[in-house]
Amino acid sequence: MKTDLLTDILKNQVTPALGCTEPGAVAYATARAKELLGAEVKKLNIEVDKNILKNGASVGIPGTKEHGIVFAAALSLIIGKSEYALEVLKDVDEESIAEALKIVDAGIIDLKLNPITQGLYIKAEALGDKDSATVIIRDAHTNIVFERKNDEVLLDSNNALSGEKKASNEIKYEIKKFTIDDLIDYVNRVPAEELAFIQKGIDMNMKIAKAGLREETGVGLGNYMFNKAEDVFAMAKAYTAAASEARMSGYLLPVMSSAGSGNHGLVAIIPIAYIGGEMEILSEKVLRSVALSHLITIYVKVYLGALSPVCGCGVAAGVGCAAGLTYMLGGDNDQIKGSINNMIAGISGMLCDGAKLSCAYKLSISVDAAVDAAKMALEKIYIPENNGILGSTPEMSIQNLAKVSNLGMDHTDEVILDVIINKC
Repeated sequence: MKTDLLTDILKNQVTPALGCTEPGAVAYATARAKELLGAEVKKLNIEVDKNILKNGASVGIPGTKEHGIVFAAALSLIIGKSEYALEVLKDVDEESIAEALKIVDAGIIDLKLNPITQGLYIKAEALGDKDSATVIIRDAHTNIVFERKNDEVLLDSNNALSGEKKASNEIKYEIKKFTIDDLIDYVNRVPAEELAFIQKGIDMNMKIAKAGLREETGVGLGNYMFNKAEDVFAMAKAYTAAASEARMSGYLLPVMSSAGSGNHGLVAIIPIAYIGGEMEILSEKVLRSVALSHLITIYVKVYLGALSPVCGCGVAAGVGCAAGLTYMLGGDNDQIKGSINNMIAGISGMLCDGAKLSCAYKLSISVDAAVDAAKMALEKIYIPENNGILGSTPEMSIQNLAKVSNLGMDHTDEVILDVIINKC
C-alpha cells in the first residue's frame, strides 16, 4: 500500500544523529572497519568525496572541543560502536578524548580526497600487525556497500571496488513514484498513531534548541535573535538557529535528522513545532505538518543528492518547512504547492560551504524564507512559472533545481573546497 510505503520511507529517513552527519559517517565506517579487523588498529586510511571533506573540515565533534574528520575517526577507534550508527560517538568522555588526541598526534590516520568518485563516498581501511579490514559507504551516510577482511569479501552490494554505480535500491528513492498531491493526501489520511514517532523528533530537536539558548553555545546568534524576536515566527527562527549553533559546536545532544542531515531535521521540525505550540494548534495537526515537511525534504533530496553544492537546509528542508507551515496554517493543496515554488524561486542560490557554526545563520535565513513563502502562498501570492528555473509544477521546479545543482554546478564543490583548504 502507498500509505505503508510512505510511512516506511519516513521511518527510514527520520533518524537520530549525534553531531554533524559527515564526520559521524566517517566515524561509523571507522568503527565498523575496526570491528572487522578485531585487533589494534596500527594505521587507518580514509578516502572521502569532496562533499564529505568539505562538510567535515571545520565542524565540532560532540562532547569535545575538537573539530574535523581526523579527530572523529581517532575517537571512533577508541569508543566507536557501529551498532549506534550516526550516534557512534555517544560514549565520549574525557579519557577517550585524551586517547584520541594521542592517536591524532601519532599520525596513524591518513585522510585523502578521492577526486574521481561521484556522490557520497567514504572508504575506511584499518590495518593491524597482520590483518586488514576495509569498509565502504556510498550514497547515504549509513549505507555500507562493501566490507572485506584481508582477501575475503564479506559484502559487496554495489560493485564498490569496480567504480561502477548501479541504481540504488534504497527505499528513499521510492518517493519519486509520488506527486506532491500524493504526499499531502498521505498526511491527511494516515492514521495518527502511525505518526507518533514524529513526536520523538520534535522533543529531541526542541531540547537541543533550548540548551543552545540556555547555555549560549556558538557565537550567540540564537540568543541575539531570541532577544530581538517580536512575534512567534521570529522566535521560531531563534530556536532553530540556537539548535544549529549547539549542534555545530559539538554539544552532546542528538538531533532528529531528515533525509540524512541533522541540520535538515532542525529546519524541517523546529519552526513548525514551535509555531504550532505557541498558536495552540492541535498536536495531531502539528505531527501531520511535520510529517509533510519531512516528506518534501526527502523528495527534494532524492533529486538533489545526499550532499550538494547548494545548501540543502534552504532548498530541501526549507522547502519542506514552507510546505509544512502552509499545511498547518490551513493551506489547501494549491497553496502548499505554491509555497514550494515560492521557496525555490527565492532561496535557490544559497551555497553550501561546509558544515560549521555559520550554518546556524543559514538555517535562520531558511526559516525566514520558509515563513515568507508560506504566508505569501496563504494569500495566494505565487511566483509564476515563467520565472527563472521554476517549472509548471512544483515537481518540475524541484527537478530543475537539481539539474542546476548537479550539472550546472559540477565543479563548484571543488572550488569551495580549494578555498577552504587554501584560504588567505
